[in-house]
Amino acid sequence: MRAHHIDHPADLDVVRESYDRVADNYVHMVETTGFGDIRRHPWLKASIDAFADSVGDSGPVLDVGCGPGTVTAYLAERGLDVSGVDLSPRMIENARRLHPQCRFGVASATDVRLEEASLGGVLGWWSLFNLPRDVLPRVLARFARALKPGGHFITATHVGDEDVARTEAYGGVPVRWTTHQWRPEQLVDLVEQAGLRPVAELRLPADEQTGPGVVVMARRPEVPSPRA
Repeated sequence: MRAHHIDHPADLDVVRESYDRVADNYVHMVETTGFGDIRRHPWLKASIDAFADSVGDSGPVLDVGCGPGTVTAYLAERGLDVSGVDLSPRMIENARRLHPQCRFGVASATDVRLEEASLGGVLGWWSLFNLPRDVLPRVLARFARALKPGGHFITATHVGDEDVARTEAYGGVPVRWTTHQWRPEQLVDLVEQAGLRPVAELRLPADEQTGPGVVVMARRPEVPSPRA
C-alpha cells in the first residue's frame, strides 16, 4: 500500500462520467461567456496573481482538478513551472487541445502521485467541492506534505452548509454529483489541521452565475532553524 493512501470516494466513477459529459459544454461556456476565465473576474485574477507571486521560482506547481486548463495556462504564461491533472479524461483532452504548450494528465485528487516536499505550489481551484467531507481533510494533508517548506496552497470553493445533489450543470447537461459546501471558517480550520498556515482569505458574494464563494491561500511553514 502506498504511504498516505486515500481510498477512492464511493461516487468517484459517477463523478468522472458526469464531468466527461459536461466537458465540451463547459469549454464552450468558457470560450463564449468567459465563465471560469479568471481574466474576466478581477478579484479571482488577483488571487491567482498573488499565488503566482508567492510561489515564484520555488518549485513546480500542480493544478489539481484543472478542467480544460484555463488557470494552468495562465500560470504558465506567468512563468511558473506548472502542470495540471483532472479526474475527467475528456477535460484533459480539451486542455491538451487548447493549451498544447502545457503538461496535463488524468488523475483524481485522491490518487495523483505526490512526492514529499516536491512542490512549490498546489491549487485546488474550484475543484475540491465534490470530495466527501471525510475525504477532504486527508487530501489537504497530502497536499501539505507535498509542498516544500514555504510552499503555497490556494483553493476556492462554494460557501454554505449543505450537501447539494446536482442533476444538471453547465447548460443543462445531465450530471450526478454532490457539491459539498463549506463555511469559510470551517475550510480555514481544515487547512490549519492539515499543517498549513493560512495567509489570506477572500469572501465572494453570490452573483448572477453562482452562489457565494471563498478563496483561501496558505503556506507550509518553514523548517525551524536548529538552535545554536
